[in-house]
Amino acid sequence: MAANSLSVSRAFTGLIRRAGAQSQLAAASRARGGAGLPVGTVPAPTAELDESEELIWDDGSPCPEPCLDSVAPMVGKYEGLAMLSAGLGFFAFVGFLAKWNDKASTIPWTPREYPYDNLRVELGGEP
Repeated sequence: MAANSLSVSRAFTGLIRRAGAQSQLAAASRARGGAGLPVGTVPAPTAELDESEELIWDDGSPCPEPCLDSVAPMVGKYEGLAMLSAGLGFFAFVGFLAKWNDKASTIPWTPREYPYDNLRVELGGEP
C-alpha cells in the first residue's frame, strides 16, 4: 500500500509541476506576447556615445547591424548606371512593342454599319 501511495504522490507532484510551468508560460505569453530575446539585453550606455554609434542599428539583440547597407562598395558607379539603363531600356522596349501592336487605339470606337448600303444615298451619294 505504501508503494501505491508513493506512486500516486509522484503523479500528483508531476501534475502540479506541469500546471505551474503552464501557468508561468501563460503569464509570459500575456506579458510579452510570448516573444522575447533568446539572450539578455545590452546594458544602457553610461558614458557619452561615440559619433560613429549612430551608424549602427542596435535593437538590443546580441548582433547589432550597420544602418547603411554594404552594397555600395560592391557595385561601381558606371556598373550601376549600366544596370539602371538596361532595366529602363527593357521596360521602354516592352512599352513600345505594346503601343505598336495595339490596334484598338487607332480606332477608338467601332465603325457603325447603316442599312441601305451604309446610307450612301441619304448622305449625298448618287442614287
